[in-house]
Amino acid sequence: MNLRQRMLSAAAAVTAVTVLAGCGSGGDDAGQAAPGPSGSAPPAVVATTPEVADFVRNIGGPEVTVTQIIKPNVDPHDYEPTPADIKAIGEAKVVVKNGVGLEGWLDRTIEASGFQGSVVDSSQGVALREGGHEEGEEAGEEHAGEDHDPHIWHNPRNAKIMVTNIEKGLAAADATRAETYAKNLTAYSAELDKLDADNEAAYAELPAADRKLVTNHDAFGYYVDRYELEFVGSVIPSLDTSAELSAKQLTDLVAKIKATGTKAIFTESSLPPKSAEAIAQQAGVEVVGGEDALFGDSLGEPGTPEGTYLGAERHNTEVIVSALAG
Repeated sequence: MNLRQRMLSAAAAVTAVTVLAGCGSGGDDAGQAAPGPSGSAPPAVVATTPEVADFVRNIGGPEVTVTQIIKPNVDPHDYEPTPADIKAIGEAKVVVKNGVGLEGWLDRTIEASGFQGSVVDSSQGVALREGGHEEGEEAGEEHAGEDHDPHIWHNPRNAKIMVTNIEKGLAAADATRAETYAKNLTAYSAELDKLDADNEAAYAELPAADRKLVTNHDAFGYYVDRYELEFVGSVIPSLDTSAELSAKQLTDLVAKIKATGTKAIFTESSLPPKSAEAIAQQAGVEVVGGEDALFGDSLGEPGTPEGTYLGAERHNTEVIVSALAG
């Protein structure tokens, strides 16, 4: 059964569970938001990724009901939607996505759900990286594919563009709360500015010769560009997570780590560490993982500091600077 067939089958299953599920989007973030100034019902918002969902929570606050599709430490590149996802999307007023082709499953899921609301592409206006480390065109439908790096949130300046897009989308869908969304945007944008300044200050203390990064996969290109790091390579040689190193690529990466004096390989929370550990052993360098694993495609568990975008990005900078300085 192909993906489209699975989605259509799942859509049919939604009808069978609707009576049991009741009204409203039944995600783990669903709750009773306050009525608007005119007594209007709060908008039900579906957010695709942990990062986007956190942005929506910060801009919408208690004024919106948020259902997050992809849970922490789930790889977004290979995600397959569930009947509950289709149901939540079908009942939502707004769907917010990362964009840049990260959610390859979303358009077909929206079609299967019968969704009638608005879709907010948070990537609009972000200068995109190509497969390498060069900035490309501004995000748009004609560019939103696998030729561009979708991990745009790793630069806080991009995150500011993303939350601005989200604020506009929420205000357009729910004008009665527009003033609240605008105030929340101002407050959260200031926090993003502080994150960016703190990151910049941390790397200012690290000699340029030590700013060499090797990760599980190529998820940190925007971060590397923003803070002037040197990307040595990745265990998975792709922006996606489905590729694998060939024997020659593995040998070349080990040689490059040794030649550049790279100090560590950083694993990621949503990916298995075994390949990184094997390469680190061959290269004779430290492997950083476990509780210090970086948040590349995900955030931490809800209720932890790393369960928010700000906390996860602070964690990443603290771990990288500490390991490379050591």
